[in-house]
Amino acid sequence: MYLSRRFPALSDAGLLLGRLVLGVVFIAHGWQKFHHYGHANVTKMFDGLGIPLPSLAAFYATWVELAGGVALIVGVLVPLVGLLLFADMAGALWFAHSDHGFFSEKGGYEYVLVLGVLSLLVALAGPGRLSLDALLGGALKREAVRDERRPVGV
Repeated sequence: MYLSRRFPALSDAGLLLGRLVLGVVFIAHGWQKFHHYGHANVTKMFDGLGIPLPSLAAFYATWVELAGGVALIVGVLVPLVGLLLFADMAGALWFAHSDHGFFSEKGGYEYVLVLGVLSLLVALAGPGRLSLDALLGGALKREAVRDERRPVGV
């Protein structure tokens, strides 16, 4: 038996911890693209890798990593953000890392594979109860229940 079945709060704590760590990592990479490299250099790098529409791809990668990382941390729009980050990492794997083998120390896809699969995991598992999504969803559900209880005027 899983501990999380006996103690459901453990699943929520695990999802929160995973979202926090994943969010920080993505913010760091997005900030690096935005502040350290700049859009022009990221575009040039993406063009050199053969990424289609390199300027648009650079904009997407920078902002989905920055804003997506923040969204993961607060737990808002997590299924959507997880899918967008998964797509970002799938592109990184395909265009930048697939030709370099598995291990990241040699430029391989190990690291982006982990980030991509973890992004997909949070997209599919959801944010857990310790998230803005859960807070807002709970408020919306409470409002719907209140509306159902109101008498209908005839």
